[in-house]
Amino acid sequence: MLKRILTSAAALVLCALPLSAQAAQPAGDKVTLTGTVVDVNCYVTHQAQGAQHKACAVACANKGVGLAILTSDGTVYMPVSSKPADPQNSRMVQFAEGKVKVTGTHRLVSGLHTIEIESIEAAS
Repeated sequence: MLKRILTSAAALVLCALPLSAQAAQPAGDKVTLTGTVVDVNCYVTHQAQGAQHKACAVACANKGVGLAILTSDGTVYMPVSSKPADPQNSRMVQFAEGKVKVTGTHRLVSGLHTIEIESIEAAS
């Protein structure tokens, strides 16, 4: 009987772990920002960006290289999702190397700026 109770308690604890991890997520702030969608790898390693880099950025994004939003103050925002295994490149690739206006939830964790995108559109 005690063995059955301990086994049930252990199972409940294991099921509750993902819920506690989600609860630990910082709340974040609702923001609207404007920036350029950049290919993170080329931007960071080669400072490559702009219209002449669009084809490369699209090719890299289609192979899984992350896209991010570079604002005029030099901050890079990585797009994230609250859903596990939900990459954001498919939402952003059409805007590669172009200006966008994004509304979403901003979080700063361990020096990394992220944005959980609610809406994204081309900006002028």
